[in-house]
Amino acid sequence: MDSKAPALQRKSEAASTTMTPLELVRLPELMALTSGRRDVVVGLLDGPVATGHPDLTSDSIREIQGMPGRCADVRSTACQHGTFVAGILVADRTSSAPAICPDCSLVVRPIFDETMAQSKHWPNATPQQVALAIHECIDAGARVLNFSAAMQKPSITDDQKLQGALDYALTRDTIVVAAVGNQGIVGSSAVTRHPWVIPVVAYDLSGRPMSQSNLGSSIGRRGLGAPGEGVTSISPEGEPLSWVGTSMAAAFVSGAIALLWSQFPSATAGQIKAAITLAQGQRRTSVVPPLLDAWGAHQRLAGTFQKGQRHEC
Repeated sequence: MDSKAPALQRKSEAASTTMTPLELVRLPELMALTSGRRDVVVGLLDGPVATGHPDLTSDSIREIQGMPGRCADVRSTACQHGTFVAGILVADRTSSAPAICPDCSLVVRPIFDETMAQSKHWPNATPQQVALAIHECIDAGARVLNFSAAMQKPSITDDQKLQGALDYALTRDTIVVAAVGNQGIVGSSAVTRHPWVIPVVAYDLSGRPMSQSNLGSSIGRRGLGAPGEGVTSISPEGEPLSWVGTSMAAAFVSGAIALLWSQFPSATAGQIKAAITLAQGQRRTSVVPPLLDAWGAHQRLAGTFQKGQRHEC
C-alpha cells in the first residue's frame, strides 16, 4: 500500500505488443458467454464515481445509504480514479473501457477524499475507514470487494480492526480483491497476508510483472497478476484515459470473478476463489503470482459442475 507515490501513473508510451489487456488474461472468451447478472454485486472501495457518465448505466450503480457515491468535483483525483475503475467493471461494452461485467451491480463506497485532489500524494484512507467500508459493502449485498487504498501505517489496534473486517468477509462469503501497491518493494501488509484476500500485481502486455508492483511471499502464494499497462477507461470529464498500476489490475480480477459468478450462480465463494487462483494448476513457491486466466477458471468450474450433475444422475 502506497502512502507516498500515486497509485496510478499515466501511461507514457504505447504498448509494445498488439495483445489487449482483455486478451492477456483470456477474458474475451468469458465475456462472450455473459455480461453479468444484476444480483452479482461488486463493492467498489475507491473514489466516488461520475454516475452521470453516458457510458455508465444508472441502474447498475448503487450508493450506500448515508454515503453518497457520486462525485462532487469531477476534476478531483479521487473522482477520476473511482470513475476509471468503475468503467473497467461496468461501463457499456461499446465504450472505450474494458467493460467486463456491465450487467452486474456496483455498490460504490468512497474511501478517498475528494478534497485531497491537489495533494502531491495519492489520496489515502485509514485502516479504520477501510474496515468500516468493508462491513458496509458486505451488508449492502456485495459478493466481491474491489479496493486499492494507500493506507496510513496501521497500529496494532488498526490491524486488528482490519483483520476483523476481512474475517467478516470470509464468514459472509464475500471475496476480497486488493491491489498490492506500486512502490516496487518486497513485503506484505495486513491485507495481503490475510488468507481470504486475493492480492493483485500489475503485469505488462508482454505478460511480465511490472517493476513498480509490490511483491511478497503471501502475494505469490495466494495472489494473481492482471493487466496494469495499456488500460484505457472512461473519465469524469469525457475523454478516455490510459493509466498504469495495480489499481487497474485488481479490477480485472474482480470483473472476472463477477462474470464467473454470473455464469455459475450456484457456486460457492470458495469454489469461485479456488477456480480463479488455481486455473493454471498447482501454485509454485514464488513472490510473483501467476497471471489471471479467466477462461481457465471458467473451464475449471464447468468441469466441477458437470461432474456434480453426472454424480446426481
